[in-house]
Amino acid sequence: MINNAGWHPPHKSIDEFSVQDFRDLLDLNLVSIFAACKFALPHSAQDTGQHHQSSQAWSVLSVNSHATTYVATKGAITAFSKALAIDEAEHGVRVNSVSPGNVYTPLWQEAIDAAPDPKQCRDDGDNAQPLGRMGTIEEVGKLCLFIASEATFTTGVDHIISGGAELGYGRKTKVQ
Repeated sequence: MINNAGWHPPHKSIDEFSVQDFRDLLDLNLVSIFAACKFALPHSAQDTGQHHQSSQAWSVLSVNSHATTYVATKGAITAFSKALAIDEAEHGVRVNSVSPGNVYTPLWQEAIDAAPDPKQCRDDGDNAQPLGRMGTIEEVGKLCLFIASEATFTTGVDHIISGGAELGYGRKTKVQ
């Protein structure tokens, strides 16, 4: 099973989010993963002849300013995945998470289209990685397939697929 639900709201300060906005984001980014695992695990545990994979796809690599609500939901998934890996190991169920960096998706294209300078926005996305480009959906899918089919001694691990984005990522101080 791969949980790949989530949304990154527009960047804004915590003062601009309502409590209900945060609850809605928690429901989509975290509670949906809990529910999918809760209802799929009984079926996974019944088939003890095979190893099963529960992999949550998410991103928390770029802890950007004005993304507190998003980062909180994604950080919770890390803790949830590790705790679930411990609980489900006795049933032969492996639980891992996948942390993609900048992956070119329709959501990225929406951000590019909405930017005041779309070319600059795309260039910024491409150049946030030492590899000089965003990842692809297919590359993340191949990692998930590898975890599910080949990495059979892996559980409780966060698999980072980022093109090195977390290595010295971005500006560390505000421009005056």
